[in-house]
Amino acid sequence: MPHTSSALLAHLDDALRRHKDTLIDLRRDLHAHPELSWAEERTTTTVVDVLSQAGLRVRRLPKTGLVAEVGPEEGPVVALRADLDALPVDDTTSDSWKSRTPGVAHACGHDVHTAALVGAGLALASAASDQRVRLIFQPAEEVMPGGALDAIEDGVLEDTVSIFGLHCDPGLDVGVIGLREGPLTGAADSIQVVISGVGGHTSRPHLTQDLTFALGKLITELPAVLSRRLDPRAGVSLVWGQVQAGSAHNIIPSTGRAAGTIRMLDAVAWVDAEPLIRESIDQLLAPYGVESHVRYVRGVPPVVNEHRATAHLGAVVDQMLGEDQRVPIAQSLGGEDFAWYLESVPGAMARLGTRTPGGPTFDLHQGNLRIDERALSIGARLLARAAVCVPDEPHGTAGLTG
Repeated sequence: MPHTSSALLAHLDDALRRHKDTLIDLRRDLHAHPELSWAEERTTTTVVDVLSQAGLRVRRLPKTGLVAEVGPEEGPVVALRADLDALPVDDTTSDSWKSRTPGVAHACGHDVHTAALVGAGLALASAASDQRVRLIFQPAEEVMPGGALDAIEDGVLEDTVSIFGLHCDPGLDVGVIGLREGPLTGAADSIQVVISGVGGHTSRPHLTQDLTFALGKLITELPAVLSRRLDPRAGVSLVWGQVQAGSAHNIIPSTGRAAGTIRMLDAVAWVDAEPLIRESIDQLLAPYGVESHVRYVRGVPPVVNEHRATAHLGAVVDQMLGEDQRVPIAQSLGGEDFAWYLESVPGAMARLGTRTPGGPTFDLHQGNLRIDERALSIGARLLARAAVCVPDEPHGTAGLTG
């Protein structure tokens, strides 16, 4: 179990009780004013104002986002990270704080992550800990390869010895924390294939390259090819999210496109995927005589929770909520650019339960996502304690591997 002074822990808890309503108001404000990746101007300013007024040392990142520090100005850093951006989906809830921006919503819970990290910062600022803690409010998590790379280039990991984060999990009850040592998420890339050829009348496909037929073969055959060319244990999944071709029922179009994501559980397969996919596209389209242009964007590697950091988070959860509130979770195929931080420093990401016990289970990236707002204080408390609690030796990880 991690140890630190009981007075410091009590001070953190008392501060978070005092800021409970502040965090709820902040989260609702952010939820009502969502901003897409690299456009988080209002969100950044809002967080800067709150933390600056609390006395934290704050600096803006070059585009959007910010970094704030609390504790000594020198020495090793424990970093805590939240993401700021929203998704291009409609908010379909009926809450009074639903999105006021058509077509944009916090459907992945980043408003929760941000408010929880603000809460951790406010608590740490009043606790007078001798641990130097850096709060990273990162932009553009929802686009590949993610805003984490820009933040790292700007030096957010300087002097950092460990980093922690959390992500909403609407499949877990509020008060429950999910942990997993090792791979937590999958690798994720994006792909867009634009094909072109001679169009014409649907009555004479032999005088065209029947682009729509070729596009159909591509979107059905490429996932099947990958399932036979890559190790099935890698869990490769190619799913198309957009397919577009043509404007009339009796005209074979001259252009079409398909776009989607490639996800996999294994980092080795991730390295091999792009050249194989490009080769397979050429081979699948060759019989139809169409030309193709492939835009392949390497996204993020898997989030791999480090052994000691995961054990530390587990011990903090046990101390804070009780062992029965810590549950093992399975690896997902979701992509998360927190992975880039973990390639440089050890750390771990936890799953924060947001479902009201007995209530409906929502899914991420859906406009109807709702969270139990008690998760805000729980997330803030977990992050704050993870930063200042001193881990005991040795670290155990029983029950953390899913």
